[in-house]
Amino acid sequence: MENDNNDKYRIAVRPAPRYIGEQSDPENDHYVFAYTITISNTGSEAAQLVARHWIITDANDKVQEVRGLGVVGEQPVLQPGESFEYTSGCALATPVGTMRGSYQMIATDGTHFDAEIPAFTLAVPRVLH
Repeated sequence: MENDNNDKYRIAVRPAPRYIGEQSDPENDHYVFAYTITISNTGSEAAQLVARHWIITDANDKVQEVRGLGVVGEQPVLQPGESFEYTSGCALATPVGTMRGSYQMIATDGTHFDAEIPAFTLAVPRVLH
C-alpha cells in the first residue's frame, strides 16, 4: 500500500528562462539571464517556502551554489491549489548553462520537505541547435 502522506506534500515548480541581451556583454564573457518561476501547491496541505538552494553550472562546468532564505525577499505560504510566481536572474561567463535545485518547505503540520526545481537550460538564442 502506498503512503498517502506523499499526496499531502506536493509542490510543482515550472521555470521559464530568458536571455537578457541588453544587460549582457558577450565580448567580456558576461551573459545575463532572467527566469520566472511558478511554484504551485498541488498537495492537500498548506506549506511555506522557507529557503532555496540553487546549483548553477556554466558550459565550462563551473558550478555556483546559492543558498538563502525565501525567494525575492519573501517566504510565501501556499494553500492547496495556490501558486506563487517570481522573477529573478543570474549571470554566466558562458552563453549556455543550467540551473537546478530545491526549495525547502514547511507544511502547516510541521513537516519539512524539499520541492525539487527541475533542471533547465539558460541559453543565448541561436547558440543551441
